[in-house]
Amino acid sequence: MSSKLPEKTGESLPLADQVALELREDIIGGRLVSGMPLVEAELTGRYNASRNTVREALHQLGHEGLTTYVRNKGVMVRRLGVAEVRDIFLVRRTLEVQAIHGSKPLREYQSDRMLDAIEAAELARDREDWQAFGTHSLRFHQHIVGLLRSPLLDAFFTNIAAQMRLVFAVAPDEKNFQSPWLERDREIHDLLADGLRHDAAEAMTRYLDDSEHALLDLFSHPPRS
Repeated sequence: MSSKLPEKTGESLPLADQVALELREDIIGGRLVSGMPLVEAELTGRYNASRNTVREALHQLGHEGLTTYVRNKGVMVRRLGVAEVRDIFLVRRTLEVQAIHGSKPLREYQSDRMLDAIEAAELARDREDWQAFGTHSLRFHQHIVGLLRSPLLDAFFTNIAAQMRLVFAVAPDEKNFQSPWLERDREIHDLLADGLRHDAAEAMTRYLDDSEHALLDLFSHPPRS
């Protein structure tokens, strides 16, 4: 889990926002999974924050659709369904495809960030660490949205990435579900690096279509227990 956050830091974010950010990153990293209880007493110790601060952070994540309150159980990491999957991919098409269409020639630092995410995913694949693999793939797509050069959209898409991580939980076999996407991430990067924005946008559209269909199929045909 994340390291503790000090009560006072040099950052401008209020402590509740910092705790929310750490919780969000733990979801993207696969350390907090759907259905996991979020116990205030444990979180106060982890983040060295008051109960009120933790409660405010959890309330914020609830508004973002990442946590939910369950009667007699308390706050838990949310389980997402078919409607949420469709909505997430509607947002992803809007942001990621538009980011590619509207992008300028890929700068070296932008290419490097994408390649770093791809190479980290390759290393995770070699270790068969599919949790890390999924995280690095999400990072790649965060860098795609970063082409819009909008801090507000970057922050918004971080929430979308966290929701995607929760959706991954429906896959019974992470290896078979995650591994096909790596080469497609690299294809999108390479097309962008070659200045072929139209082709890159088409590749991203196919990627998102196929990813959505794969996830919806998992919801339609859940694994037998």
